[in-house]
Order: sequence, then structure tokens, then C-alpha cells
Amino acid sequence: MKLRRLIPLLAAAAVFAPVIFAPSCANTTQSPTGGPKDTIPPYITNIVPLPGTLNVPTAKTRIVFTFNEYVVIKDQKNIYLSPPLSKPAKSRIMGKNLVVSFEEDLRPNTTYTLDLTGAIADNNEGNMYPGYTYVFSTGDRIDSLYITGIVQEATTLKPVKGATVMLYKNHADSAVFLERPVASVKTDDWGYFALAYLQDTLYRLYAIRDDAGDNLYDPQSDLVAFHDSLVQPTLKVNDTVPELLKYEMKDTAACLARKTRYTLNLFRERPSKQYIVNKVRVSDRSSYITFMAPDAWIDSLWIKGYPDRRIITQFNIQQDSLEIWVNDPRPVPDTLHLFVNYRKTDTTGALKPELEHVKLYREGARRKAVGYNARKDLKHEDTICVYKLDAKPETVEQKGFELEFRDPIVYEKFDSLRLIMVNPRQQLIDGKFSVEKDSLNLRRFTIRPRDKMLSGWEYRLKIPHRAFRDINGFYSDSTEVKVKLPDDEKLSSLELVLSDVPGKVIVDLLNESRKEVLRSYIIDKPATLLFPYLRKGKYCIRFTEDINRNSIVDTGSLLERRQPEKVRFFKIGGDIFLDHPEMTDLTQNASVREILSD
Repeated sequence: MKLRRLIPLLAAAAVFAPVIFAPSCANTTQSPTGGPKDTIPPYITNIVPLPGTLNVPTAKTRIVFTFNEYVVIKDQKNIYLSPPLSKPAKSRIMGKNLVVSFEEDLRPNTTYTLDLTGAIADNNEGNMYPGYTYVFSTGDRIDSLYITGIVQEATTLKPVKGATVMLYKNHADSAVFLERPVASVKTDDWGYFALAYLQDTLYRLYAIRDDAGDNLYDPQSDLVAFHDSLVQPTLKVNDTVPELLKYEMKDTAACLARKTRYTLNLFRERPSKQYIVNKVRVSDRSSYITFMAPDAWIDSLWIKGYPDRRIITQFNIQQDSLEIWVNDPRPVPDTLHLFVNYRKTDTTGALKPELEHVKLYREGARRKAVGYNARKDLKHEDTICVYKLDAKPETVEQKGFELEFRDPIVYEKFDSLRLIMVNPRQQLIDGKFSVEKDSLNLRRFTIRPRDKMLSGWEYRLKIPHRAFRDINGFYSDSTEVKVKLPDDEKLSSLELVLSDVPGKVIVDLLNESRKEVLRSYIIDKPATLLFPYLRKGKYCIRFTEDINRNSIVDTGSLLERRQPEKVRFFKIGGDIFLDHPEMTDLTQNASVREILSD
């Protein structure tokens, strides 16, 4: 539903005519004593100076909005001035008036907008004022162009509410870090933005999630999005343009009908400065260090008192966290002296070799020095080889039994493991299995049945006592995990037949919220992917173009002008959600090239 909107460029009488004849609401000077509940939002009856006023003074500027009833400020941050100043606008309620003032001078010869969307509610029932964008100029003209677009998360393509969209006349990449924009606006619930009353010139277009609220991009805390090329507004502001009207956010049809030209994908940028930010001694023989930025470059590393052959190290896939183990049977000192020769960012921003001495303290070492008895706090897991064995019914066919140790193992007897298959008649059959060592995690193994897993059968994996020994010299306990393929008759499946695969692509099945990956595949050629055991509900399938073929979704870089890796969703009839019914096996055919080019 379209809401009342004051039209800034009309005469005063025309501005307020729509609200004069609006239905009256309950008395706002005291709580209603009877009758229906007040559900009508407040509306503006007067503004001083009038909308569209020219040559507004740059100093001690004050704007007064008069409402038809008593109101309160629900969210001060939503009273938003564009272009923004270094300090936000000051607002206070005086009777039925909202008074907005500024703590610093405005820019000369500049068109300003002041947006009240999501800021004001009536005093009694809390009915929100739908919003209004007030325009004025400190010069002799009102700029008249506009652009529209949406801001969305780069990996889920979900709309981002409250992102700050910014335009810069300064085209240097550093402008978004150092200067405030010449025009800006906040996105609504649908991630939609309309930047109006713009000059006819070329701009850089950005969006940030501005945690500090200072209208400057801070790569340490903010998310960012940018348009690849310069933008030039061409559309003219008009009182009847649907894209510039205020809408009730629950009016899905009207909100989605708004035309958009620009799509900005919000991402967290990889930090540009490299240095060690954290160090943790996890246990006697286990530690890790973390780096500020991914792809840490280590030339050499050693621990005082230990030869290289006694040190085990492993980077995570982003290479910003390094696990370190001491593989030595001797008692380990309370403090390990780690020396890391790596490329560290210097004061000029360049990577230079740096030898850093990192002291890794054992937890409780200082308490031990004053008579603390560590043996009293020993737990069972402190004296055994700790591991986790897991298998999920929905994914065991794809992922197998997943075995992960807390510390690296130095002794193993995988041939002592036993896979028992129990058929529907409860007959026990010994099954064969394979063992795969994870290429990225030396503590992780996958155990797969060699025979095709069958519905109605139970699969038991038994690990006997003392099958493994870790670097601490501890042996493992025994355990058993049982798993059956889901056999609920109401479950469904989806078969996705993919053709024309242009390169390496990550294919994920997500739940309706797009927060959980239920099943994932990586392909680089035509393939048929099966998504079994689906319950009735909505799902979506995400395709990520893995350009650098590292099997993860890579983020973008603002200074390198590199967008995050492209993400698209499989659509049926324009809808990204697959509404899967019960007891249904569906097959869908799709061209991956067409999906990614959408």
C-alpha cells in the first residue's frame, strides 16, 4: 500500500493537502477511554522551512516538522542527513514538533535530503510514521536526478537492511576510507535504496555496513560493496515515480515491483595488514598462532630446544591460523619459545621479513609456581587419545564415517577397526571399508563402506581399545557408532542434472533461511547430483563460481577492484525456493553456464 508522502517541490498548500483530509485518530493528549484502538500513524501538517526551499543558511540551520499528534523519536539514527556531516543531526521533541538541528555548518551550494523513515512513532500506541524525505538546498537550485538499486549479502544474496549506500565525486579508491560521501542513504527492509536529488556527474558507488555510524569505511569492522565502474544518474525526480514513494514494508508486491539498476554485493574484505594477532597454548604439546590476514608467508619456524623433526605444523585452508605440535616424549616446559620468521606488514604497507619471538605459556603455569596441584584437576580426557567419530544418516553415503583426533597420531591400527552390517533380518555381516586421510587436516580421516549402503540396513563401526596413540603418548578408548539410512516413507529426493559446466563450481543445498548447508558438491564437468532424504519444505540450491579452484568461497578486494566470487541460485519460474512436497522424487535439468550468467 502506498503511504502518504509530502511532495517537496510543490507549493505549501499542495504539500499538505493530502493530510488535511486524512481520517482523524484518537485523542493523543491522553490514553483513549473507549472505542477502537488507534492504528493510524501520525502525519506531518507543516514544515519550516518548506520543502524545496533554496538558499537555506549554512550555519545554525534548524528544521521543524509539525505532526498532527504527539510523537516520540523511536530511533535517532534513522533521522539521516545526506550528504552526512561528521556528527549526526540533533533531534528533540517540542510539543507536537520534531526539531532537527546540526552541530556544524552545512556545505554551500549543496542539495540536502533529510530522511525520517523508521524514526518517528505516535506517543500512545507506537504507530510508526511511514517516513518522508525532506529536501532543501543551500544554493540556488535543487538537483533533480536519482538512481536506485539493492544491497545484498554476497554469499546468500539476501537483502541487507540498514546498509549505507554512498556516492563519491572523488574517484580515488581511498575516498571511501577518508572522506564522507556527497550523497548517501540507508537501505530498507528489502535492501532497496533510492538516492535522489543528485547532480548530473560521474560517481563512485559503494555500500557499507557502517558499524561505527560515521559514514566512513573501516575494513577492520565494516562490510563493503562496490560497483565496478563509474555511475551517472540519468533519471529525473518526479512526484509520481513509484521508486521514490514510501511503502509499507509488508506490501511485498509493491516493494518488489520497484525497478532497480544497480546490485551491490556486500562482503567482508580480507585484511590488508599482515601480523600475528593471537597466540594460544592449547595443551602441553599443542598451540596455535593466528594472523591478521590470510595467506601468511612463513620462511621458517622453530621452537627453542627442539629439532625440526619434532615439530608438526598445519595451516588452515585460508592460511591465517597455524596449529603447532611438539612431538617429543620428554616433559614439555611451562613456556615454549617459538620463533617465527615471516613476512610482516611494515609502516609503509609492504611485506618485509620479520623474526618474531612468541612465548607460549602453559595454562596454570603461574598458579603452579605458587603451589597449585594440577593433578587434582585432571580429567579422563586429559589422559587418553581424544577423538570424535561421527556419522549422520542423511549424509553418511557421501561423507562416510568421520573420524577426527584432537592431536596428531603417531601410531594407528586401522585394520583393527570393524565395520558390521546388520540386515533387516538382524544378521551380522562383516563389511569392508576404505580409509582416506584428509588432505587439508592431518588429524582427520574418512572411513567409507566399500559396498553400496542399503536402506533398512544398520551399519556399526567399532574402534577397539588402544587402536591409536597420539603425540602425548596416550592410547585411545574404544567406541562404537551406529547409523542407518533414513527410511521415512514421507521423505523425498531431488536429482539435479547439470550440463555446460564452464569451470570449477561449488553446488550447495541450503535450507529456507539460507544459513545451513545441508549437502555440498564440487564439480568441474557435467554431473548428476542427488539430494536425497528431503523433508517437506523449502530449499534452495546455490552455485558458486570457484575461479581460483580452491574449493572455498573467496571474498573480494576493494583496492584491487575485485568482486567476491559469483554466487547464483537455481530458479524455477523466477523463484529461488524449491517447495518440495512429501514422497516425491524430482529431476531438474539445468545449464550451469546459464545459471551463472543470470
